[in-house]
Amino acid sequence: MNRLVLGDGLLGTELVKQTGWDYISRKKDGIDFKDIDSYKDHLFGYDEIINCIACTNTYDENKEENWNTNYKGIIGLVDYLDGKDTKLIQFSTDYVYAKSKQNASEDDVPIHDGNWYSYSKVISEPYIELRLDNYLIIRATHKPRPFMFDKGLISQVGNFDYIDVVSKIYIDLIEGDAQGIYNVGTDLKTMYDLAKQTRDDVVPTNEKFYDTMPLDVSMDLDKLKKWRQLKNEI
Repeated sequence: MNRLVLGDGLLGTELVKQTGWDYISRKKDGIDFKDIDSYKDHLFGYDEIINCIACTNTYDENKEENWNTNYKGIIGLVDYLDGKDTKLIQFSTDYVYAKSKQNASEDDVPIHDGNWYSYSKVISEPYIELRLDNYLIIRATHKPRPFMFDKGLISQVGNFDYIDVVSKIYIDLIEGDAQGIYNVGTDLKTMYDLAKQTRDDVVPTNEKFYDTMPLDVSMDLDKLKKWRQLKNEI
């Protein structure tokens, strides 16, 4: 199976590090994700395209950047892949559940938390579902190791984990040909709990860093657990 990673940020770099998959990026190849014509020639010969390019400044108020990258960029890629056998792997976010229910499953209605990042992620998903038959959408959050900040929010809970840990699950899903939408993460924890794993000097806090920071992005991981159990039994 020939796989191509788009992007060499935190996620793309980690996936390539763990797998050796081919990749293209703005820095290496001069591509512009918002313009499919700038990189479509690189896509020939690959069975799967793994998109790791996104505007990931979660609380950025620049709606144009989020719109152009996280939505319009996806439209261009999906339109190009429509009618082809190539599979798309798209990374979404657990933030699509920020105003949904606790422990939300893939079948629950995603409701974003009022910032342009999560909004652009929410609206890009159904376009993929409508236009493509062969896709995998992963809803997750991954953090750089070690924890980046000197404070950890003790009131924010979710299934987030460090990039090296959760990327192993991403790779399992990709190599195992998972289809559809999957919530991906590890055991439920607070952001402070996660921070303590890599830093002793992190201070616990209840103060939200941004007004639109969701406090509960917990996800139901039963679909993921059942998929992994089935794969282990085969």
